[in-house]
Amino acid sequence: MDDRAGTKPGKASELQKRIIVGVLLIAVALLAGYFGGILMWLLVVLMALGIMSEWARLTGRDNNRLLAMYALSVPLAIMSPWAAGVSFLALGLIMGAAMFVAVFDRSAKLAAGVFYAGLPALAILYLRDIENGILIMLWTLALVWATDIGAYFSGRAIGGPKLAPQISPNKTWAGLIGGVALTTVVSFVLHVYWGLPFYLVLLSMPLAVLAQMGDLFESWLKRKAGAKDSGTIFPGHGGVMDRLDGLIPVAPVVAMVMLANSLSALS
Repeated sequence: MDDRAGTKPGKASELQKRIIVGVLLIAVALLAGYFGGILMWLLVVLMALGIMSEWARLTGRDNNRLLAMYALSVPLAIMSPWAAGVSFLALGLIMGAAMFVAVFDRSAKLAAGVFYAGLPALAILYLRDIENGILIMLWTLALVWATDIGAYFSGRAIGGPKLAPQISPNKTWAGLIGGVALTTVVSFVLHVYWGLPFYLVLLSMPLAVLAQMGDLFESWLKRKAGAKDSGTIFPGHGGVMDRLDGLIPVAPVVAMVMLANSLSALS
């Protein structure tokens, strides 16, 4: 989400549209996360395939877009509760799908998209399945949302020096700080009222920065492609990547942290 360094005339209706669509998307994510199972898997599959499709377009590999989506659908199918579910088999198949795409497409660009779309999908499903999975997944989503919201409003209210003007002229250092601050507050509230481990509250600060880096990376991709948005599926928000750019790097890192914590508890 872009943080604007000032209010422009005629932006009120656009902001209202963004808020309405954003609330609906959050509601869908929360419902799927709460019920888990097939509903959660279906949402993640749609997310991953949408990312893969948009990645192909932004990287100029649209001619083999369907091939990459078909290849990614194999590990996504294995992640289903009706199949092997979340496992190292799924991770291996993501790697295999990326290798297949790289060989067929004769380019690493499209193959990189298999990881970009597949790893966060696997990570989100893994987080939902672990102990206290609903809370951990909610925190992961909330920290990304809080980073976006804090950056957006603090950037508009404060403005100031640009964060990366050559990549995303609208992002400011004030937005980054505001995003980190709001994320920390939200994480602390989850700690106090829902028992989120305190080390995750501390981890939320670097993860908020990582979410912003994910946002900047996607902005860089769009700038290289000459595109304003990654897609048009969400009114006022753009494409799937536009909505999930911060979650894409954050979810795998959180999954690795939780996996390491689980393995250390067994040793």
